[in-house]
Amino acid sequence: MSRKKVEEIAESLQVNGIKALPYHAGMEASTRSKNQDMFLMEDTDVIVATIAFGMGIDKPDVRFVIHHDIPKSLEGYYQETGRAGRDGGEGRCLTFYSYADIEKLEKFLHGKPVAEQEIGNQLLQEIVSYSETSVCRRKFILFYFGEEYKDVDCSRDKMCDNCRDPKEHYEGIEHVTKLLKTVALLKENFKSKYIVNILVGNPVAEIKTYKHDELDIFAWGKEHDEKFWNAVIRQLVVKELLKKQIEKYGVLKITDEGRNYLEKPYSISLIKERDYKSDYDSSIVTKQAGGKVVLDEILFGLLKDLRKEIAHEKKLPPFVIFQDPSLEEMCIQYPISIDDLTRISGVGKGKAIKYGKSFMELIAKYIEENDIERPQDFLVKSVINKSGLKVHIIKNIDRRQSIEDIARAKGMKVEEILKELEAIVSSGTKINIKYCLDNIMDEDSIEDIIEYFRDSENDDIQDAYDEFEGDFSEDEIRMVRLQFHSDFAN
Repeated sequence: MSRKKVEEIAESLQVNGIKALPYHAGMEASTRSKNQDMFLMEDTDVIVATIAFGMGIDKPDVRFVIHHDIPKSLEGYYQETGRAGRDGGEGRCLTFYSYADIEKLEKFLHGKPVAEQEIGNQLLQEIVSYSETSVCRRKFILFYFGEEYKDVDCSRDKMCDNCRDPKEHYEGIEHVTKLLKTVALLKENFKSKYIVNILVGNPVAEIKTYKHDELDIFAWGKEHDEKFWNAVIRQLVVKELLKKQIEKYGVLKITDEGRNYLEKPYSISLIKERDYKSDYDSSIVTKQAGGKVVLDEILFGLLKDLRKEIAHEKKLPPFVIFQDPSLEEMCIQYPISIDDLTRISGVGKGKAIKYGKSFMELIAKYIEENDIERPQDFLVKSVINKSGLKVHIIKNIDRRQSIEDIARAKGMKVEEILKELEAIVSSGTKINIKYCLDNIMDEDSIEDIIEYFRDSENDDIQDAYDEFEGDFSEDEIRMVRLQFHSDFAN
């Protein structure tokens, strides 16, 4: 959908060894033309493009079309997938779908003339119906264009995902009735997020303001989570029992069909959403009750023991060596080289070299003893935005600019710059903000906070704030913690 995303995905594919080039209207005409020619001549395998690409491209043997962003309409989707297999050969189409993408497109409609909103909203509902349907996708899309397609043809060859892997259905009469009653009792004045918070019993500030947490219906759907109720709402919109009001973006209204349902409830089939998180390889993770994924707990325990031992030897708190999220990721990726270790969140090359050897040796031994297959085939290298915000911040810190000035120059808040600095330091980069600290605190105060973190079992800001009984602001403590991590960990 965006030029920026085109550039990001193309670069990400390139660093992972895939011959890919970007294509969008914002590029220089010569570069765009060259990239198209390279794709036609098969000097590159993949073109990452905005939707304008390929409207008349003379390449009949495209084999794969991937929609990274959901199209705005079924007409668009049909035309775009039709770029594959124009020579009569095989064409495969994969579409990534998240309802959050639909909500983003709905926001784009907001503020446009009502007639345009109505048309755009109807087109979006069609693409939602297609994405969330459990029937044969070929049958659905051809029916949309006035053609008939027999289920048996797709089912036999299992060409679409719904025929290949049918979704599980469940009886939804109780859930549908409960949800429609909630919307009705709240006078049809609220968006889906508010309705879901009422159902699960989440007493957010807005609900307390309206005193809806005192209603009998508050939390009467708490046996299911937010994801479940959001899925029910989406399916009821598709089934036209609910609709989203156009003038007030996102407000749920009950349709005439929905009112008829409340008067005379009938059996209704809903689709159970798949929990993809529970499909991890059991050799990498184990599963807890409720389908939640947990780490290789044995290895996690061994790594924590090793961290404690090293921390004791160096007279530092364990979190300075590696933080828990980094250890947790090690229990999934099993890093056994410096390169592997630098791919772990919160581990830069400096930190990997300084502390990594013992951890890599322990992991390598654990893998051998337990005959574990490492998931290296599935590792995706990420792209560092070399011209991005982080480099700008580091350069200005080196120039001894104040954090306030850095924030002002980027139109950001000081808190946002501090968050970026925390990400920079946690990845292993060494910085020096002592000049900033000297301008706002005396040396004894800085030393007191550093001593606190040296002796503490964690580096939680709130705990430190409470310990000093408000003598220092949270930002002051955060800045000292940054310098502490930089000095002792990186």
